[in-house]
Amino acid sequence: MHFADFVAGSVGGAFGVAVGYPFDTVKVRIQTQRRFTGVWHCIRTTCKTEGVYGFLKGMSVPVTTVSITSSVVFGTYRNCLQCLLQLHSGSSEAPPTKLDVFLAGLAGGVAQVSVMSPADIVKVRLQCQMEPRQTAATQSVPKYRGPMHCLFTIAREEGVLGLYRGAPALALRDGPSFATYFLTYSTLCEWLTPAGQKQPEWVVVMLAGGVAGVGGWTVGTPMDVIKARLQVDGMGKRKYNGFLHCITESVRQDGPGVFFKGLGLNCLRAFPVNMVVFITYELLVGFLRTSP
Repeated sequence: MHFADFVAGSVGGAFGVAVGYPFDTVKVRIQTQRRFTGVWHCIRTTCKTEGVYGFLKGMSVPVTTVSITSSVVFGTYRNCLQCLLQLHSGSSEAPPTKLDVFLAGLAGGVAQVSVMSPADIVKVRLQCQMEPRQTAATQSVPKYRGPMHCLFTIAREEGVLGLYRGAPALALRDGPSFATYFLTYSTLCEWLTPAGQKQPEWVVVMLAGGVAGVGGWTVGTPMDVIKARLQVDGMGKRKYNGFLHCITESVRQDGPGVFFKGLGLNCLRAFPVNMVVFITYELLVGFLRTSP
C-alpha cells in the first residue's frame, strides 16, 4: 500500500466522520427502533432526552479507527486497480476501464469488513443506547460505559464472533456500495475534465465525490438497515436467528419500505461528507507523491 494512499485515505476519512456523524446517529436509530415515527421525531426526542451529546455517542470509535478502514478501502482500490491494469494492459499507467474501476471498488469495500465490523458494532450499540441525561436524582449505569467496555462486554457475552454480528450484511453493503462509489466518481471526473487535462478541477472533484457518495448509499442502504438491526439485536432479547431471518422478519413487520429507512438521511449526509473525503484525498495524494 502506497504511503500517500494510507495518509490521504486516513485524513479524508476523518474529515468525513466529523462532517456526517450526527446524521449517522439519527439514521441508525430510525433504522433499528420503531419508537420513532420519522427523522424529525428522532431528532426532537434525542435533543429532549439526551441533549447534543446524544448525536455524538460512539463518535470516538470511527475517529480512532478511520485511519485503518479508510486506508484499507483506498489502498485496496488503488492496488487492485493497478493489478487489473497490469494484467490486461501490461502497464499500471494505462487508462482503466469501467469494469476495472467497478471491480477494484468492490474489492476495497469487501476488504474493509474484516477490520471495520468490530468497530462498527460498537459504534452502533453506543448510538442506540438511549439513556437520558444524568442528574443527581436519576443516576443509572448504562450497559455500555464506553467503547472499550462495549467491545469487551460483547466479546464476553456473545463471544469473539459476536463482534462480527452483521458482517455478511456489511460486506453485501460495502462491496456494491464502494463499487458504485468509485465508478460514479471516476466516470464523472472523466466526463467533466476537458480533453488533455490530466487532473480534474477542485469543483469537479467535489461534485463527483458528492454524487458518488449519494450513489453508493442508494445502493447500500437496504443492507445497511439489515446490518444495523443484526448488530443491535444483541443488546436485549434476541429477535433474529440470522441474516435471512432478519430480512424476512423486517419485511413482515415493516413492509418492503423497511429497506429504504434512512435513505434520505444517508443521501443528505453523503454529499457533503464525500465532497470533503475526495477533495482531501486527492489533494493529499497529489501533494505526497510530488514531495521529495
